[in-house]
Amino acid sequence: MRGARRFLAHESRCKYTLFLRKWQGYLKKTAYLWLIICFFVYLHPFFQREESFVSIYNKVRAREMINTAWYLHDKDLGLNNKEQDIFMDKKIKALFFDIDGTLVSFKSHRIPQSTVDALEQAKKNGVEVYISTGRPKQIINNLGQIEHLIDGYITANGARCFVEDTLVSQHAILPSDVKKIIEAADRDNYPAIVVSESRFAIHHYTDEVYEIFCKGLGVDSSIFTDVNDLGDEPILQITPFCTLEQEALLMPTLENCTSGRWHPAFTDITARGADKGKGLQAMADYLGLNIEETMAFGDGGNDISIIKKAGVGVAMGNAGDELKQVADYITTHVDEDGVKNALIKYGVI
Repeated sequence: MRGARRFLAHESRCKYTLFLRKWQGYLKKTAYLWLIICFFVYLHPFFQREESFVSIYNKVRAREMINTAWYLHDKDLGLNNKEQDIFMDKKIKALFFDIDGTLVSFKSHRIPQSTVDALEQAKKNGVEVYISTGRPKQIINNLGQIEHLIDGYITANGARCFVEDTLVSQHAILPSDVKKIIEAADRDNYPAIVVSESRFAIHHYTDEVYEIFCKGLGVDSSIFTDVNDLGDEPILQITPFCTLEQEALLMPTLENCTSGRWHPAFTDITARGADKGKGLQAMADYLGLNIEETMAFGDGGNDISIIKKAGVGVAMGNAGDELKQVADYITTHVDEDGVKNALIKYGVI
């Protein structure tokens, strides 16, 4: 009987020992597995490539790491050469914004609050804010929320650039080209808006002009005068409400002009020396900025030149495909924090 008890006790201890050894082995394997997972997730460089550019930039800027260049070069972050330059050598000092569809929503006709907050933070960080628009100064009427933040303007698609009361550059359309554009409008019977240094004229006012330009863009029709009233004033921009086909026939006759279409119903015609990209260069020269220190935002065809010219060119999520193809970065829609998201991505805020 005593022997049987000893045998059962021995057998029980053996089973308990085997059970412990089994679980010790299981726990060891589990511990090793967790160590491997932790190594790859938190330590291995390959898995750090998912870390955002902004996070990396902020760490570098905050800690002033001596080995910044090595870190960004050796880690496989998916940065192209231009983006590496921005993080390693450049700091964005000036922002240039289109208005309609970029700063201002076509849906609400207001600047999203996220954009206002982002620009205020950018200004606090020492970054300057400029406007780059197809609108002449006379009809820039929708920037009240951020007017106090603006340092200067590229207007009429680069035809007139200024900082406060200082005229930086201005390009007028040749009188002979003005005549050709008006004659084409008469021949094909479409409206044309004519912009001088200080006045706004309309040739063939129609319901289409009212619906798209006045009602859609918030332009007061009372500002329009007759083209003949402009006299000999330099003409900075003409906006014919013509089709793509009519534009294609007209532009070859205007050797000293260029055009940019940001709305399906019309195109903006300026002197060949005037587009947003050339306006950016003029402003940079005046302000003493390196082009690589600039960042431009846009959504329309008339933004292509400045998006290509700027150190960083950002296309809004609602931009056309042609603009997106030349942009360095495509952000989200104007109504989906597009400006804010791009400024965060590039470490501006």
